[in-house]
Amino acid sequence: MNLNLITDPWIPVRCSDGSHRVIAPWQMAEDGVVCPDWPRTDLNIACYELLIGLVYLADPPKNLSDWKARKSADPDRLRKKLEEYSEAFNLLGDGPRFLQDLSNLDGVQLSPDILFLDSAGAQTIKNNADVMVRRYRYDRLTLPEAAMALYSLQSSAASGGSGNRTSMRGGGPLTTIVNPEVGLWDLVWANTPYGTPSDIDALPWMRETVTSQDGVVVPPPKGKLFNVEAFFGMPRRIRLVSNGVCINGVIQKTHGTNYVGWEHPLSPYYKLNAKDDWRAKHPGAGKYGYHNWLGTIAQRDSDDLSKLALSLRTWVGERGGGGSIIVAGWSMDNAKPRNYIYSQQRLSNLSKEDLKVLTCLIDGASSVAGALTSAFRSVIGTGEDRSAQKEEFFLATEKDFFLIYSAMRGNDEEIRKSLSDTEISLHWLTVLRKHALKQFDQIALLGMALRDVETIKGIVLARKFLGMALYGYGKQGEAIFNALGLPIPASKKSKKVMSND
Repeated sequence: MNLNLITDPWIPVRCSDGSHRVIAPWQMAEDGVVCPDWPRTDLNIACYELLIGLVYLADPPKNLSDWKARKSADPDRLRKKLEEYSEAFNLLGDGPRFLQDLSNLDGVQLSPDILFLDSAGAQTIKNNADVMVRRYRYDRLTLPEAAMALYSLQSSAASGGSGNRTSMRGGGPLTTIVNPEVGLWDLVWANTPYGTPSDIDALPWMRETVTSQDGVVVPPPKGKLFNVEAFFGMPRRIRLVSNGVCINGVIQKTHGTNYVGWEHPLSPYYKLNAKDDWRAKHPGAGKYGYHNWLGTIAQRDSDDLSKLALSLRTWVGERGGGGSIIVAGWSMDNAKPRNYIYSQQRLSNLSKEDLKVLTCLIDGASSVAGALTSAFRSVIGTGEDRSAQKEEFFLATEKDFFLIYSAMRGNDEEIRKSLSDTEISLHWLTVLRKHALKQFDQIALLGMALRDVETIKGIVLARKFLGMALYGYGKQGEAIFNALGLPIPASKKSKKVMSND
């Protein structure tokens, strides 16, 4: 039994009439196909990436004119173009195997469970430490499930112990995918980079693996940031094992390919400083909220240390914009998965002025959250617990943020026209003050009568300095007002600041 990922139907999808189908990749261009329908969100995101990669491999747009001319789906053309690569997309067999080492690897047969980032590794099982991850959930996988899980692993692989390489973008990269909200083909075509069809030999499993032993690295092609291997990288040396019906084992060897200097078209990047190399962004723990937007779905003005994903820049700058953007990825603590981030945000073509205001709102909220976190030092012991309070603050202010953002997007033009940028910032500051002080009091004042005198003094002092910061006093106060674009209070006197809080 085998599966060819080009010619065989294997991808479950949801259709516009509510029905479900299983399609071959070329059928993404058929009418009514809306989105992948795998049982896991991470597999759905990986499936989007795979389909975009297939189109980029076989029939990408040459330029903007070609992209516009071929915007309407053509299933027959796509089928013919993809079939030229079918020999490279067998999941099993004696020849090259999709995303698997060309060599017939020897070694211990592991459970297919290891193909998932949230599964327990060998060391975790040995130490009986699989609390947030689970062992032995998938002792067998169907061929389609194994193919999709394998792709997801190779594109997002986290650190897996000595010699097991992370993905081209590091472990658990953040992926941003433009969604025109029409159908599957429209999404894939919106995110496909410009280029020309690739040679089949450009796929890394069609040749001997370039291993990372002795420090060997693989840079992108000369003069480019990526080629088709960005969508089909192989940081892990893997061979799937089949019992003739399903995949019941995986053999893995260390020292897969170590990619250096590549930039993936579907990920945002950042630098720590001007001399640093570009690094793919990774999601933090908790919900992806408005405070994460800058550098991911919105670009700060004159920011040389971050850049949005190529797909998003191209969509907004050349292809019309609109729709929404899917933001997804595993939040990792080294090799340990914390949670899977998935969010879909509306895209708006904000004016340069409104983008500046948006930046002020987000920076202001982040500055207040920092002041709140500092105030909690006298109440909450560990940094992790304080981080949770920071996330709680962003959640509490989210509704008010979106009310302002809705007006900025033009949903209520009269309100937007009636408000100056300063009035918007002042209104937002009032919201931030209210939530910050309320949250501090709810936590800090709980059980106050049972605390010792020194602790009570510390809490009172912390509350005082938090109030001062929220009214623009001290270094934290200056940071908050600067972030919001508001003038710093002329007087440094703060005796009355707390009286009416």
